[in-house]
Amino acid sequence: MGDGNLAGQFFDAAIDLLRRARDEEAQHVAAAGAAVAETVASGGRLFAFGAGHSSLPAQDVVYRAGGLALMNLLAVPGAVGVDVVPAPLGSALERVDGLAAAVLDSSPARSGDLLFVISLSGRNALPVEMALNARALGLTVVGVTSAAYAKETRSRHASGTFLKDHCDIVLDSKIAVGDAELTHEGVDAPFAPASTVVTSALMQAVMATAAEELVRRGIEPPLLRSGNVDGGHEWNGRVMEQYADRIFYRR
Repeated sequence: MGDGNLAGQFFDAAIDLLRRARDEEAQHVAAAGAAVAETVASGGRLFAFGAGHSSLPAQDVVYRAGGLALMNLLAVPGAVGVDVVPAPLGSALERVDGLAAAVLDSSPARSGDLLFVISLSGRNALPVEMALNARALGLTVVGVTSAAYAKETRSRHASGTFLKDHCDIVLDSKIAVGDAELTHEGVDAPFAPASTVVTSALMQAVMATAAEELVRRGIEPPLLRSGNVDGGHEWNGRVMEQYADRIFYRR
């Protein structure tokens, strides 16, 4: 793997995973991008959900310079990153049955919307039920997960199913079970996870595909600009005003 230092080895591993995701998931990225564009064009809303560190790629596409303004975070209190103390409580919440249904029922999500459900393992109750219940409500569900977990681990949901089993479109991040790319003599545990890098890249690739598809349809993509460039705030204000009824993080 490239040069001998660990930093270089990690970059090599991440680049290899990104290449695999680009080449092997191209058809699914295209399908997800088309679904996002269709949702935007038909007046639907966009949501992204992830628990624990899987929330990071979800947050990365919400209120983001260069991103679609209509992308909203569907947050589960206590399960977004490390926003609770003690931190293991967030992991415990991922295994609670019924939590996803309660969140969806109190959210603005409705039939005709699209929801990304991001979960590396896809084995816990929360992402499985989030996808299952969202589809029952009439949402299009795009799952972003690692297919390896469904082959090498057991589901923690009562049904025995994984996130991938309840999605309209699935993007496989190619991450190996354990999410650690490196080992080293004298270090007992594997280390250097790459799931955030790859999953965020997949999400941004879908957004780029959606923007391209909207342009093909003659629709200007509702993109945000950086507030740190001249005119950015004014641009964003116009976009948010135009799509005010489909943007929920501003309220």
